[in-house]
Amino acid sequence: MLDTPRSVRLHIAIFGKRNAGKSSLINAITNQELAVVSPIAGTTTDPVFKSMEITPIGPVTLIDTAGIDDEGELGELRVKKTKQVLAKTDLLVLTIAADDMPNAWDTMILEEAEKRCIPVIGVVSKVDIAEGQEVENWFESRKLPFARVNSNTREGIDKLKDLITSNSPKDFLPETIVGDLLKQNDIVILVTPVDAGAPKSRLILPQVQVLRDALDARACVMVVTEHELKTALNALKQPPRLVITDSQAFDFVSKVVPSDVPLTSFSILFARYKGDLREFLNGIKAIDTLAAGDKVLIAEACTHFPSHEDIGRVKIPKWLETKVGGKLDFSWVVGSDFPENLADFKLVVHCGACMINRAEVLARLDKCKALDIPVVNYGIMIGYVTGVLNRVVKPLEK
Repeated sequence: MLDTPRSVRLHIAIFGKRNAGKSSLINAITNQELAVVSPIAGTTTDPVFKSMEITPIGPVTLIDTAGIDDEGELGELRVKKTKQVLAKTDLLVLTIAADDMPNAWDTMILEEAEKRCIPVIGVVSKVDIAEGQEVENWFESRKLPFARVNSNTREGIDKLKDLITSNSPKDFLPETIVGDLLKQNDIVILVTPVDAGAPKSRLILPQVQVLRDALDARACVMVVTEHELKTALNALKQPPRLVITDSQAFDFVSKVVPSDVPLTSFSILFARYKGDLREFLNGIKAIDTLAAGDKVLIAEACTHFPSHEDIGRVKIPKWLETKVGGKLDFSWVVGSDFPENLADFKLVVHCGACMINRAEVLARLDKCKALDIPVVNYGIMIGYVTGVLNRVVKPLEK
């Protein structure tokens, strides 16, 4: 459970004003002294992430946020960080102290959650110091389920966990990455190139997740580099049900794998698993309209050290500029950073998103769609510029 990647956990974010009892609530839920608790307003600055398991949901990530009513220059930065958490929130817990009155800050968070279709449950905290009837009435008037909680004694925590279980979205992630494309005993070949960017002695996260998903489907899996692929194919008595490769090797692998054998990539599987495959495919049209000098944003959800073979910093710019026949103006964002204003960009090229959750990917797609900015995924873009897109998307069509 502890090794489950954060990116595939249900994200439960605790929101509320300063001194609403959010950090104490996190400590009570986890039964650990995880967050610093203080009567001084604004103790929590940056969001704090905690991985745990809530039965029967399974692995989740709890997020403690700074007060949404923080003030001053630093306070504004904290509030900005807090609002950014909304992009990755699957379930929002709005915490209001029993000795407080709900106000415009609480309403603002509810409105933001409603806009993003994020389910919300309420917490009346600090019930040991006040009755909190006004807060209860406020939640009831908005038809929000809520729990009364004393974080010091953990009173109400079991009820809160029950509410989290019953109100968590069941479809925050598709059930499978590749398992729905396979049957028991199907043969699958995973092609995992080892280049300068590959972590020493281990596979990268998407490869590991696809491997596990294929094993869960009771498929027979072979893992090879592109150089051993031909040997693996020749050793089989029957063709594989599917070959899955790193997108960077499309040009080589597509020539080795017979045309009647289905072929796709880790990145394209993740376009479906973490985002919206159709939206990424729609973005392809923009590549043909790019002209020299156009601005292109490359979004990398991980914060690796770029190498001389780096896909986002070296290979994708080279592929796109070759396609355009001129120089493009590239910008990069990493991790959870994403520009507030995307209007200047003609295209966004997004990584496979193995390091961020689906809610955050969909929030980014919605932001781009609202501004009519086309978005493509790494694998889909590479498939297009190497001329194999139709082939590598076909296995995912139903």
